[in-house]
Amino acid sequence: MMKKYDDHFESEYNLRARHPDFETYFERWQSESEHARSTLPCSLDHQYGDGPNMSLDIFPPPGASRLVLLFIHDGYWRSLDKESFSYPAIGLNKAGVVYISINYALAPTISLDEIVEQCRQAVTWVYRSVETFGGDPNRIHISGHSAGGHLTAMLLSTDWAKRGEVELKLAGGIAISGLFDLVPILETSINEEVRLDMTSARRNSPSEFLPSDNAPFITAVRANETDEFLRQSRDYAAAWNEHSGDGLYLPLGGFHRFDVVCELGRSGSELNDAVLAQIGA
Repeated sequence: MMKKYDDHFESEYNLRARHPDFETYFERWQSESEHARSTLPCSLDHQYGDGPNMSLDIFPPPGASRLVLLFIHDGYWRSLDKESFSYPAIGLNKAGVVYISINYALAPTISLDEIVEQCRQAVTWVYRSVETFGGDPNRIHISGHSAGGHLTAMLLSTDWAKRGEVELKLAGGIAISGLFDLVPILETSINEEVRLDMTSARRNSPSEFLPSDNAPFITAVRANETDEFLRQSRDYAAAWNEHSGDGLYLPLGGFHRFDVVCELGRSGSELNDAVLAQIGA
């Protein structure tokens, strides 16, 4: 028997159904990313592990640079690719930032626990290797959109010392329309491929735990996002701020669900300004 999903949560979280023009934005991401790869210095398809899709692209700006921003794409852990997210490098390189876009294997081929583990391995690889590309391993900031925002928070909540990386400490995070409480996903069609149960949903919900190390964290979200996405970003920023005193809730007006992420690399935008202020550009 087909599972019946909660109509409220399905409407709040199934964003492709809510925005049937989504492919227009995917085409824009791809076109602008192809332009970035053809016009900027870049080093593509570095393997950070032996598993499927464990690769990343690096865009080092010309000249000396020490700032690093690692980006994790969205797609509800089940679709899309790093090659559609090269475009933020255009604006970020101008500010002297080493921009890195990562891939990870997709559900249902692997579990969400394994996706989180792959992203942790990506951070470890960047920490050990980024000096080769002009980056400072002590100034790595993580960003991501939607599911990538969830993975951003999971990385900021990782105990790196327990993984043998005693000196690794992430400098900050920026989640754009992120997910921090995964329990509602259990009641949506999204879970047909992600395949969470209550235990794994809570284990992978950053709202269930906060890191021991303090770092600045921005939860950016478009101001007219669904109530659930607004709640998630607002509540997580408040929890982070209470925990470390450095959480920022940043609602952004005037954007579509699928173009707010473009503000990350657009010089002079409110989001770009907030990101550059966090990373010290």
